[in-house]
Amino acid sequence: MSNRRGALDNIARPSLTLFLPERPTDTAVLVASGGGYRRIEDGKEALPAARWLAAHGHAAAVLDYRLPGEGWGAGPAAPLQDARRALRLFNAGAVLPDIRRVGVLGFSAGAHLLALAAGPAPMGDYAAVDAADTAPARADVAALVYPVLSLSPALRATSAQRLLVGRDPSPQLAAAWSAETYVEASYPPTLLVQAADDPISDPRQAPLMAAACARAGVPAELHMLARGGHGFGMGRPGTPSAEWPGWLADFLAKFMQAPPR
Repeated sequence: MSNRRGALDNIARPSLTLFLPERPTDTAVLVASGGGYRRIEDGKEALPAARWLAAHGHAAAVLDYRLPGEGWGAGPAAPLQDARRALRLFNAGAVLPDIRRVGVLGFSAGAHLLALAAGPAPMGDYAAVDAADTAPARADVAALVYPVLSLSPALRATSAQRLLVGRDPSPQLAAAWSAETYVEASYPPTLLVQAADDPISDPRQAPLMAAACARAGVPAELHMLARGGHGFGMGRPGTPSAEWPGWLADFLAKFMQAPPR
């Protein structure tokens, strides 16, 4: 349901909303909004992004995932289960036929969710629902925008940290829920965009992920904006953030055309 901020919460059942390009395509991008795992800011983030993707020739699916603080048996792993399930549905051909490459695009806490889903984090395991769950939860590219990625207590605390690991997590627990922990050679090529004046997500987040990609030999592009704050979605006209969709277009053209892994 929508709350007074125009965002979503109380997601009773995870869902995918599809946006299709005019011509059939073999590429799809799973999109997740942020909201600190307290709500889902689709109106500002995932919906405009999905429309942009469809206009640029990629099928897009907006994921409305369960929120971890709403009483699910899986607890903080509930949204990760939903993201993994969505990737498997795409890779199994259960959402759209002929999809050969699947990317992920996440904003803020949605970036944390999809960055974890793109790696081998064990918390997202779940009992198979149907034959689609034999497919890999694979992403071929990842784009992470003003991301929350590391839950390290050494970084500025976020709502995601408090909900997933608590206000004062041990280093081990924080690392287990941090996306950079799971970057290895098979991790997808990654685009990172963040503003140096981000007041919500510590501006060290994107560089830490870029460094993890470099250590693992994963192609990565890091774009640090001089200003832009947090929550700029697909960019604010007249500001540096207006440039980043062009970087995304180039990134997808480069890596979504490669043979699937």
